[in-house]
Amino acid sequence: MDPILALGLILVLGLIGGLVSRRLNLPTITGYVVIGLAIGPTVTGLVDGQTVQSLGPITGISLGVIAFLIGTSLQIGTVRSLGRSIASITVFEAVAAFIAVALVLVFVTQEFIPGFTLERTYLPFALVMAAAACATAPAAVLAIVRESRAKGPMTSTLLAVVALDDAVAVILFSGAMAAALALAGSMNGVPLGMVIAGPVLHIVEAVAIGGVLAFAASGLARLIRTREMLVVLVLGVVVLSYGICNVLGVSGIMANMALGFVIGNLRNTGRMVTALGDIEPVLYAMFFVLAGLHFDAETFAAAGPLAAVIVVVRIAGKYVGTRLGAWVGHAEPQVGRYLGIALLPEAGVSIGLALIAAQRFPEVGAAMVSATLASVIINELITPPLLRSALVKAGEVRREAPRDEAPAAEAQEK
Repeated sequence: MDPILALGLILVLGLIGGLVSRRLNLPTITGYVVIGLAIGPTVTGLVDGQTVQSLGPITGISLGVIAFLIGTSLQIGTVRSLGRSIASITVFEAVAAFIAVALVLVFVTQEFIPGFTLERTYLPFALVMAAAACATAPAAVLAIVRESRAKGPMTSTLLAVVALDDAVAVILFSGAMAAALALAGSMNGVPLGMVIAGPVLHIVEAVAIGGVLAFAASGLARLIRTREMLVVLVLGVVVLSYGICNVLGVSGIMANMALGFVIGNLRNTGRMVTALGDIEPVLYAMFFVLAGLHFDAETFAAAGPLAAVIVVVRIAGKYVGTRLGAWVGHAEPQVGRYLGIALLPEAGVSIGLALIAAQRFPEVGAAMVSATLASVIINELITPPLLRSALVKAGEVRREAPRDEAPAAEAQEK
């Protein structure tokens, strides 16, 4: 199919799916994902696999913008006031999910992938899969927060934890990979320190790229007087940052979060923070319909049972870890009660980590990738309603008109 025709279908059918989802009192992104599943290569085949691959840059651009917007939402004052609770929750929820998934997979993986040994295969498999499961998807979280117009201590903590969560997941993954390779005898002469330090250095590189581009963009913004040109600047810098990271093989998500964080906390950059507001809904529609388009029925059928185990255990680990982290960090009561349910979305970072691990463990690499993909599919479908419910129960969802209807309502009042 022609990619432009496919993009038109994605937007129009995605809109219909989003409207139906709202009618059913579900998050809009649920409708987007379901539409993607329905028109994808392995369901109706309306959009074929080759076309889906050709639209890959759209996913990258959308994810880059979403990461930037999360960064802009983190104000230093808010982070400082919630610093202790944010730090403890981030560490405890990630580590608890890691431990829970690893412990369960050590014992159940042989039921799904028989014929290997515990020390050289099942334990390494459990370690790297558990580390990949720690990550939280920023796109779903921000989309539902913006749609719900949520605001309050839990929302602020949620966005901050999501921004830090992927970095913690990468650090855990680097340690898990080192341990897994040592157990499997697959170090191949690579120093242990390099295995551990490599991913961490990539995070530092990404943050540096985002920071440098933020200062450069803020300087250039002083020369711009019109909103239209400012949109071009901000979108250009966001895409440039993500693209540079793709070329260098570092995390574009971390770079763009850093980019947004710096711009959001510099003086006289308020116009840059709000510049992309009008194109947000378009990006969300494209991103989540494309996420659904990547559904693979064969992969899901093969790895679904193992993925279901990972999903259930990951949810339990995230929830228990968040409750414990909130208690240690003296967070607000509603944060400890509901934040664990809001941290469940999982997507791109987990898949990326699984792909890295699969290259080093070829004998179970297909199972790693398939199980991660299947667990992401399950999460994309079940966690958005849970996230929205958590925000509602925490009392942080505004009861006014939805975000896209608010400007019209305000105009009528004037």
